Amino acid sequence: MAERLYECMFLLDSGRYAQDPQGTEKIVQEILERCEAELVVSTPWQEGKLAYEIDGHRKGLHYLTYFKMDASQVTAFARICKLNEVVIRQLLLDHDEKLFSLLTQQVQPPESEESQEEPVAVGAGAEKSSTDDASSTEGDK
Repeated sequence: MAERLYECMFLLDSGRYAQDPQGTEKIVQEILERCEAELVVSTPWQEGKLAYEIDGHRKGLHYLTYFKMDASQVTAFARICKLNEVVIRQLLLDHDEKLFSLLTQQVQPPESEESQEEPVAVGAGAEKSSTDDASSTEGDK
């Protein structure tokens, strides 16, 4: 089968992550390696109280990952996650290439401050400068 593009939101044991963030992230990477997936980008997303208790956990860390994996590995991926002590739950989504690239750009940190460009105003009145606004309000008085 062909390689597909996936987004996975892991719900991880927040206590384990607080004790050893690098070790917990390594466990997620090992899960992906066992399924022959290529990690594109990953980041801790949100930690907080769960709406309801899951397997004795009242708090959890949402950990967002984007990766490439063969579609035939999805069942193995779900099984490995279910057997792992750190992973409480996971949600796996399949994306097309355009959406995948947009989502991964949002998660990746900026390269450097020098490479960032000034925002460009768009829309009606965007070409109007602040000095134009000041002169028009004075003339209205």
